[in-house]
Amino acid sequence: MTQPTFAFSPHATPVEASERAGRIVNPGFGRVFTDHMATMRWSEGKGWHDPQITARAPIVMDPASAVLHYAQEIFEGLKAYSLDDGGIALFRPEANAARFQRSAHRLAMAELPERYFLDSCRELTLAERDWIPGGEGSALYLRPFMIASETFLGVKPSAEYLYCVIASAVGNYWPGGAKSVSLWVSREFTRAAPGGTGDAKCGGNYAASLLAQSEAIRQGCDQVVFLDAVERRWVEELGGMNIFFVFDDGTMLTPPLTGTILPGVTRDSILTLARDQGITVAEERYSIDQWQADAASGRLVEAFACGTAAVVTPIGKVSSADFAFQIGDGQPGARTSQLSKRLTDIQRARSDDPHGWVQRIA
Repeated sequence: MTQPTFAFSPHATPVEASERAGRIVNPGFGRVFTDHMATMRWSEGKGWHDPQITARAPIVMDPASAVLHYAQEIFEGLKAYSLDDGGIALFRPEANAARFQRSAHRLAMAELPERYFLDSCRELTLAERDWIPGGEGSALYLRPFMIASETFLGVKPSAEYLYCVIASAVGNYWPGGAKSVSLWVSREFTRAAPGGTGDAKCGGNYAASLLAQSEAIRQGCDQVVFLDAVERRWVEELGGMNIFFVFDDGTMLTPPLTGTILPGVTRDSILTLARDQGITVAEERYSIDQWQADAASGRLVEAFACGTAAVVTPIGKVSSADFAFQIGDGQPGARTSQLSKRLTDIQRARSDDPHGWVQRIA
């Protein structure tokens, strides 16, 4: 057994077992937090230091901390799963570690070595194993993040960073399980532009999506879908999920990673699983006009969004100021359901794992 990287200081007054059991019965998403958190710091001249797992507590920072003024901040999201045999597993954490490094590079932040990312997630999960819900669709959601912590009012890369991982017991992202969602096509707002931070997982991208998401809700839709910033023609992604299209000849399509779309771990997993099954999947641009035409002709039979939080989400209807259309019969399609089941079965070690994605940690 390898030695822990993160020094563990147990919480002096953790949540009582009976109360914890009640909280994780129906935790919802992102509101039930565990007792501990992992932290580590970086500073110029010293590098990465002081790895700890301590009681979860507020972060004390100076009002002049750089993150509050210049938004040097990145994050990740991954899940720890309770397995049928009593074990615990993470799904492709090394992919999240690599993306965390790429995001840090794009935001001119210190790049966290993969070892520290993986160890922080593993060791925090093991410390909080009793918080992992056992219900179908439930998991322990891990949120690694990094912020610029230098006290300085100047536009430059920070000289100090705080890395942290918190954990949350979660159920299904959609209460009652996956359903077909409705999308609003944003014409006024865009998520990312060429040369920007669209392919980095930073908070600013999500902040930029919130006004458009509010517009979608006002229009009676569940989610917003963004077009490209240049021509306002090409479908890119939802506010927090990648998108796939399924056609009547069995082929699939997803927009290409050109720098404005987040390279999702779930997206990459779906691509791999589909190709394993002999499905032709193109990574090509797809226009909103073509989407509407293909839905009307019946060529497009399914569409779905995907991401760590919701996993796979069927898309039933699409609306904008000048059109509205339905995809197929508006219900989850066979291909969507098949790929979703294949992915979740691998994540929970219920089927073969040909790519070695599942990392058992207990």
